[in-house]
Amino acid sequence: MAVTYYVVVPFDRDESGNLVAGEGQEAPSASAAQRKARSLALERAGAVAFSRTGDPAMGEFQDAVVLAQFGEVDLNALSE
Repeated sequence: MAVTYYVVVPFDRDESGNLVAGEGQEAPSASAAQRKARSLALERAGAVAFSRTGDPAMGEFQDAVVLAQFGEVDLNALSE
């Protein structure tokens, strides 16, 4: 059974000035994820909202779909 998860990831800068992804936070819907990302970007370097759809029982998920990004983000940091 396919399920869609909505996630928000904040970004901060480390001591060297590099963007670092924070801990992902689940949201109940796409619009809630976008609002949360916008809000976090006001306090942090930036934030991204994305969704992933898949079957958790099988462990198979489609690629993430970026819903919104605000401020400074490094999408490559999400796959590390």
